[in-house]
Amino acid sequence: MRAVRSLRSLLCVPATAVLLAVAAQPAAAGLDEALKALQAGDVATTEKELQVLAKERDPRAQFLLGLYVYGNPESKLYDVNKATPLLLDAAERGYLPAMLPIAGAYAEAKGVPKSAFEAYKWLALAERWNVQVPPQAFEQLALDLNPEELAKAKAAAVAYTFKTK
Repeated sequence: MRAVRSLRSLLCVPATAVLLAVAAQPAAAGLDEALKALQAGDVATTEKELQVLAKERDPRAQFLLGLYVYGNPESKLYDVNKATPLLLDAAERGYLPAMLPIAGAYAEAKGVPKSAFEAYKWLALAERWNVQVPPQAFEQLALDLNPEELAKAKAAAVAYTFKTK
């Protein structure tokens, strides 16, 4: 259990870094308004602005809704059962910022079954695509996997093909 608590702090994504990364991409209708509302702490407006884009499976909107609106325990709209599917869909389609939070969700059983294998796979996949992953995250998850499971998780990350639809 110690490893899970520590892993969560390692995988925490700073809000300012995410907002800069999302804002640097081409703006979509509603995304600018959602970012302004998120920065102002208005989660209801953020949710309203992002829902249309998330329904169209815009990974940026899915990520912001999943991590900051539904995935933030301090949010009035906190609901891991809404957050995790959004993050997972964005990660499965190759949206790099969603990979660390989905690894954390698997490590902590937040909206998905607890799985050190899946958590490790997502960390390895993120690292493969040059996302900075704290080495301690790998070390902590490896404690819950035997050598064969660890090798399979690494192989699954290498063999993973992003979904296109």
